[in-house]
Amino acid sequence: MSLMNRSVPSLLSAAALLVGSLWPLQAHALFDDDEARKAIIELRNKFDTHSQSTAASLSRMAQEVRDSQATTQRSLLELSNQNEQLSGEIARLRGQNEQLAREVSELQRQQKDAQAGVDARLRQVEPVPVSLDGREFTASPEEKRDFDATMELLRRSEFGPAAAGYAGLLRRYPDSGYTPSVLYWLGNAQYANRAYKESIESHRRLATQFPDHPRTPEALLAMANSQIELKDSKAARRTLENLIKVYPRSEAAAAGRERLARLR
Repeated sequence: MSLMNRSVPSLLSAAALLVGSLWPLQAHALFDDDEARKAIIELRNKFDTHSQSTAASLSRMAQEVRDSQATTQRSLLELSNQNEQLSGEIARLRGQNEQLAREVSELQRQQKDAQAGVDARLRQVEPVPVSLDGREFTASPEEKRDFDATMELLRRSEFGPAAAGYAGLLRRYPDSGYTPSVLYWLGNAQYANRAYKESIESHRRLATQFPDHPRTPEALLAMANSQIELKDSKAARRTLENLIKVYPRSEAAAAGRERLARLR
């Protein structure tokens, strides 16, 4: 019993010593936990602060991106509107250019037509050079056209219309360079129509008014032929003698000599 009583205090003392020896370890452990918690809290706070800062930065950057996108979209929209306006303006200008081109083309056509009309009128009145029977002269286009048309009638042996055409030329163009030739061919057309008296008068007029014309010797020979057809040999002889005397070297004079020989 006494042994147990003695043992209890000892045990109590040992326990107290054990507890006393363990106390600093427990206190130190408690102190380390507090520091760790503080460190964790501080780290958490820093993390939260950093997270908030990062989130704010990201939000700001996102807003800037959105703002940039919005600006870019507005710029693109403005560019698109400007492009549409430019396209419309180009189309309008192209239409104006096409209209102006048509107007210029029409003006050029009108000017060309007007010039052609002026040229045509000038050609109608402007004298043209003529070379006929060894003579050079000028005549109006209308005069030349009428003479050529009458000569065409004679070539087709339409002697009546040809004679009327030559007579008309003499009336319309009394001072024409064609007059000597017209008188010669008028006399020939009349001879072909057996209008011998009229033929003699036409050829006599040529010989009287234009004695130096290349057709005059032929006209005298033709006049003698008409006189022969009228059985006026005396008059024909005088005409042939005059032909040979005045135009001795002409071909008509050679033919006249033969004709005169037959009359004798």
